[in-house]
Amino acid sequence: MASDSSADDEGTPLLAASAYPESVVPDDSSSASPRDESQGNQPPARVVNRLYISHFLSTWNSRVFEFGAVLYLASIFPGTLLPMSVYALARGASAILFSPAVGQYIDTNNRLQVVRLSIVLQRLVVAGSCVVFYILAIDLPLAHGAKTGLLVLLALLACVEKLCAIMNLVSVERDWVVVVAEKDQAALRGQLICAILFILLTVNSVINAQMRRIDLICKLMGPLFIALIDSVSAEAAILVNLGMNIASVVVEYFAIAKVYYEVSELQQPKTKPREETLDGTPEHEGRSTHNWRHVQKVIQKSTQDFGLYFHHPAFLPSFAGALLYLTVLSFAGQMVTYLLSAGYNATQIGIARTLSVAFEVLATWLAPWLMGRIGPIRAGIWLASWQMVCLAAGIAVFWALFNRPTISASGLVGGTILSRVGLRGFDLCTQIIIQEDVEATHRGSFSSVEAAWQNAFELCSYVSTIIFSRPEQFKWPTLLSVVAVVTAVVLYTIFVYLRRGHLVHLSKWMLIMGSQKGKQRSREQGLERIASSSHV
Repeated sequence: MASDSSADDEGTPLLAASAYPESVVPDDSSSASPRDESQGNQPPARVVNRLYISHFLSTWNSRVFEFGAVLYLASIFPGTLLPMSVYALARGASAILFSPAVGQYIDTNNRLQVVRLSIVLQRLVVAGSCVVFYILAIDLPLAHGAKTGLLVLLALLACVEKLCAIMNLVSVERDWVVVVAEKDQAALRGQLICAILFILLTVNSVINAQMRRIDLICKLMGPLFIALIDSVSAEAAILVNLGMNIASVVVEYFAIAKVYYEVSELQQPKTKPREETLDGTPEHEGRSTHNWRHVQKVIQKSTQDFGLYFHHPAFLPSFAGALLYLTVLSFAGQMVTYLLSAGYNATQIGIARTLSVAFEVLATWLAPWLMGRIGPIRAGIWLASWQMVCLAAGIAVFWALFNRPTISASGLVGGTILSRVGLRGFDLCTQIIIQEDVEATHRGSFSSVEAAWQNAFELCSYVSTIIFSRPEQFKWPTLLSVVAVVTAVVLYTIFVYLRRGHLVHLSKWMLIMGSQKGKQRSREQGLERIASSSHV
């Protein structure tokens, strides 16, 4: 049962003044105001602008190619979800298997070297993928089995592209931004919510806010942009994708280097040099034995991280959020491929996806407002319930009118769009709960295990469309998605009960009901007095 202090915290506004004392409450004892101090710590505009440019180009190209690849595969392999599912399955599996290695590489190597490698390698891989897509799109005469071989090649390239995207995202958003913002505590907290609010309480928070706005703009406009071109010609869309990818690499490469050389803190090593040999380990030890010892340590560390994750108080909200990745009810590959087979065109899908992102942006204002009123724990259960209800309504229309593909698909689209408010709002609530509950020394390991579960559940969604690969079987993956959402809501409800000791304020309901009964009793007594007086 939750303690009284935790109950009090639940009613505390999300942005209490005490959260940012140095920004909100002036200190009369200091000669300089907080605003002057923040301005003094503010990084030069040219530095952050170059950081924004590099991040925008990286995110834009990633979003355009990610959505474009789905459209290209749907046009090359019409009438089946299998190629797209295999492609996405391989991409997700690479993230599960090799993300820890990518994280270790980021932590132990020079910052500029890491980001430049992610930029160059990702652009090369995307360019190669576009060439393969174009060969398949123009339907060149190929040898028997060559088409399948090219699909395998695309899947392998997608694996490398995914890992490079992870490398760039983690390096820039989780490391570079922190260093450029001079590790200001308010700026770090703003990284979770400042992209959601117009009122930014510190100057350094602006960096994180702008990075999140860039993400939202790219997510909104990138898929719509490539979908409009694809609706005219798939070949033209592939060439445009290839051209943007090649043209941006030079700008990204030198913009991020300028940031690195102008911020001296970025040039400092992140970790102490590790000893070449361990205590008790012979220096002449063979390379194979050394590698085996390293594998054993990685396995042991992973086992410890999973144990920490499962026994942590924040496990239930984290796992509930990860479970929501087991879905085909988003405007990603599976649903886009189905909508194309149901009669939607690329432009209509792009518009629907744009509306979906608009509702996600709406959640970035709604969720903080709701958390400020009732706290993140209770806000989470309201928003998760909203998502569940919207998806249940959409799938009910989908199943009831399944013989009329366009109408049933429209019901599914409507329910999915409305549910995004709950999805993004719930995601923000769980992020804040995890941020507050997980100890600083365990945040990295806890988050890495959470990411592994997210990718694992995402892979399960692709497996579902591999098993049920025909469009007329798409109703079964949609049912599985709703079951996953219901399960997530149940898990989160258990967490709320364990944390708060109750789901509903029974004492308040009893008080309300008691007052209503008292009023009713008073009315009845009054009527009796009136009746008795009339008889007299």
